[in-house]
Amino acid sequence: MGGMESASSGVLLHQATPNDNDSVARVHVRSWQQAYRGLLPDHYLDALDPVDRASRYTFGDMRSDGPVTTVAVVEGVVCGFATTGRCHDPATPDVGELFAIYVDPEWWNHGIGQILIHDARDRLAAVGCPEVVLWVLVGNARAESFYRRDGWSTDGQRRVEEVHGVSVDELRYRRALP
Repeated sequence: MGGMESASSGVLLHQATPNDNDSVARVHVRSWQQAYRGLLPDHYLDALDPVDRASRYTFGDMRSDGPVTTVAVVEGVVCGFATTGRCHDPATPDVGELFAIYVDPEWWNHGIGQILIHDARDRLAAVGCPEVVLWVLVGNARAESFYRRDGWSTDGQRRVEEVHGVSVDELRYRRALP
């Protein structure tokens, strides 16, 4: 998807490329440090490094079965991103998954998250996914409220996941796609 613009907001969306690694990593780290404060250890959040995070991305990987990351850009600055793909759970091969959606804290409450989540749902529906799942950190009330406003609901499934060296308790949300 090369350069789709949300006319009312001036937000430009495009598929992430290796040139976006540093900007996406900055958003990723800043949003984790703000959103997960009190949910993950402070020492862990304080030590997050955008350079280290950027080295983990594989933007531009042309495998058709791999995840896709879309970035939101305002006035030339990456202010958010969303990563989607097929669910990794072998029991649900046709289900899509929203692996990540993060907005730089400076852009919270500006509609960037709504633009990204709508694009993510449209992207998954276009490849034939009848529904989509995501995992949210237990206790992340801000994220849970955001997802509920967008029509998601928890299905009660929980897991403990190792995320970049930290064990986190997560709750699954689901949403049907048109």
